[in-house]
Amino acid sequence: MENKVLAKVNDREIKQSDVEFLYSNLGPNAAQYKGEEGYKQLVEQLILEEMLYSDAKENKLDEDKEYLAGLEQLKKSLLAQYSVSKLMSNIDVSENEIEEYYSSNKNIFKSAENVTASHILVETSEKAEEVLKEINEGLDFAEAAQKYSSCPSKNSGGNLGQFGRGQMVVEFEDAVFSMKIGEISSPVKTQFGYHLIQLNAKNESKELSLEEAKEDIINRVRYEKQNKIYSEKQNQLREKYPVEYKY
Repeated sequence: MENKVLAKVNDREIKQSDVEFLYSNLGPNAAQYKGEEGYKQLVEQLILEEMLYSDAKENKLDEDKEYLAGLEQLKKSLLAQYSVSKLMSNIDVSENEIEEYYSSNKNIFKSAENVTASHILVETSEKAEEVLKEINEGLDFAEAAQKYSSCPSKNSGGNLGQFGRGQMVVEFEDAVFSMKIGEISSPVKTQFGYHLIQLNAKNESKELSLEEAKEDIINRVRYEKQNKIYSEKQNQLREKYPVEYKY
C-alpha cells in the first residue's frame, strides 16, 4: 500500500502513515477528526509540530538541562510500559481453557431478563382512564400514544425499545415485568405522571451457550493470566532489586 508524502517541512517528509499513527493515538478524541476536513487538520498539526521541532533544534533547546532530564524520565516510563506490553503480548487462551472455564462458571453466563414495551404518559389518572377506554373500544395503542402521550416516545408510537431491570423507575418496572405479552396495564403512577403500558415482548433470563459466551470467557481468562504474570514479575523484580523506603 502506497505511503503517500503529504507535505515537506525543511526537507522532512510528512507521510500518510504519520497521519494514521497520530489518528490511532487520539483515543476518544478521534471522532472529531473523521472525514476530509478532520484529515486536513491532522496534517496541519503534524506540519506545525515539524516547524516547532525545527525551531527548537535551531535554538539548541534539545541541549537544555530541563529538556534532557524530562527526556530521560520519558524514556524510562516508555521503556517500562514497553516491557509490560512485551510481557503480556504472547498470552493465548486455548479451547480447553475456554471449555473448562465455561463448565466451572455457568452461573455467570446468563442473559438478563428483558422486555420490549410501549407506553402512554399523561398527567392525571382520569386522563389515563379516558385513553384506556378509547383503546379498549378499538383505538390502536400506537395511535393513542401519538395522540395523547407527553413522552417523546410518542413519535414512535410510544415504543421504548428493549430494556432490562434497573433501567426504569421502580413502579414502572414492577408493572411491566409482571405483565403478559400483548397486555395493556391499568394506569401506573410514577414521578413522571400516569402510564399506560403495553408489553410487546419478553425474554426470560437464560443460560448462554458456550459459543455465545466464548468472547467474554477469552477476555476473562486472558485478564486472569495477565494479572498472574504481572504479579509474578513484580515478585521476581522485588527479589532482584531490593527496595529501601525512605518515608
